[in-house]
Amino acid sequence: MLKVLIASCKGGCGKTTLATHLAAHYAVEGRNTVLVDCDRLASSRHWCERRAGLASAVLPLDGTRRNWRERIPDGTDRLIIDTPAGTSAEDVDELLDDVDALLIPVLPSPFDLEACRPFVEAVAGLNRIKRGKVAAGIVANRLRPWTHASQLALEEMQGFALPVVAQLRDTQGYVVATGLGKSLFDYHAESVRSHQDDWKPLLKWLKKSGS
Repeated sequence: MLKVLIASCKGGCGKTTLATHLAAHYAVEGRNTVLVDCDRLASSRHWCERRAGLASAVLPLDGTRRNWRERIPDGTDRLIIDTPAGTSAEDVDELLDDVDALLIPVLPSPFDLEACRPFVEAVAGLNRIKRGKVAAGIVANRLRPWTHASQLALEEMQGFALPVVAQLRDTQGYVVATGLGKSLFDYHAESVRSHQDDWKPLLKWLKKSGS
């Protein structure tokens, strides 16, 4: 089973979009996928409920309950854990025994870069990550690569204590799809294919992390 934790110290960085899209990708592939929602707002769980009628449904688990680990079904192939905004390095440390990989989404704004750098440094210093037991990386999220601001932000992220393992461009498609309980991976139109391609390096990195 590949187990992926998604965390950030800052709200609004796209954690839930990242979690739901990863879950949808694996479910569309035919993997038995579980999405653990540790946020009391339950956005990921509501997304799973909207998706329940699809052949590629994703099973939601309430990660705010202490016994969520005991409720993971046998035969689960992929486990995605979505944490709440304001997660600390200490919170991450408590979950590292349960996962193979950690993803930290970071937005290309000065405020996000300033807020996230200390968090990334603290996470990079956690024992299981320092020892290579858990792979950890940054997802540069909502990039507009044609802008100078995004280019500078990406350069700054590449100087953080963890590697940038994916670069996802901004598109309203994410908002529309998640509102329907879907993802970009549920569509085959030419307009979404290039955005699906943005995920290939990340999916390859995760595959290596779980091997």
